[in-house]
Amino acid sequence: MSRGALLVLEGCDRAGKSTQVKKLVQALNDLGIPAQERRFPDRSTTIGTVIDQFLSNKNDLPPETVHLLFSANRWECVAHMQKTLEAGTTLVVDRYAASGAAYAAVSTKKDLFWCKEPDRGLPAPDFVGFLTIDNNVLATRGGWANERFEKQEFQKIVAENFLKLKEDTWKVIQADQEVDVVHNQILKEALRVIKDVEGQPIKKLYE
Repeated sequence: MSRGALLVLEGCDRAGKSTQVKKLVQALNDLGIPAQERRFPDRSTTIGTVIDQFLSNKNDLPPETVHLLFSANRWECVAHMQKTLEAGTTLVVDRYAASGAAYAAVSTKKDLFWCKEPDRGLPAPDFVGFLTIDNNVLATRGGWANERFEKQEFQKIVAENFLKLKEDTWKVIQADQEVDVVHNQILKEALRVIKDVEGQPIKKLYE
């Protein structure tokens, strides 16, 4: 059986990732391509509960600890992700390892190499769509500033870090276009990648 593709949408807070993930999963399923949504952090797990309390400003932890918790949250979901992909289902993921490194480099003030290391060996994305949007537009979106990292200067540096992490599997997508325009761009890329990875092994991140 052909494996599913690991498709990731990255970007700053409120860039529209969640909306596009849902639209992509629906579109793929409508086309008869099995697809599921996944989001990180996964706040339903044991580790995810601690992360949720931190992001909601209900507890304080050292930034290095937080970074390792975010990575551990991804690792605790690896077995299920691998099984899903191998069963032929495409995963569309709202945030993944690049978010971990891009955010941690700001909060810990450590370099990106250090921030990437805890995620080395995770399933590597077959495609990353980086949704970029003007920093001033982000601040006008609903729910802005509800969580710890939703500060304009912080998000500006995070966006710069994402671009430093960009690899060949990435595509930068201007997210302040109409929702359906953005969706059509992502769907086109997704269909291409799903076809390209048929029969290929799942690669390891940063290896």
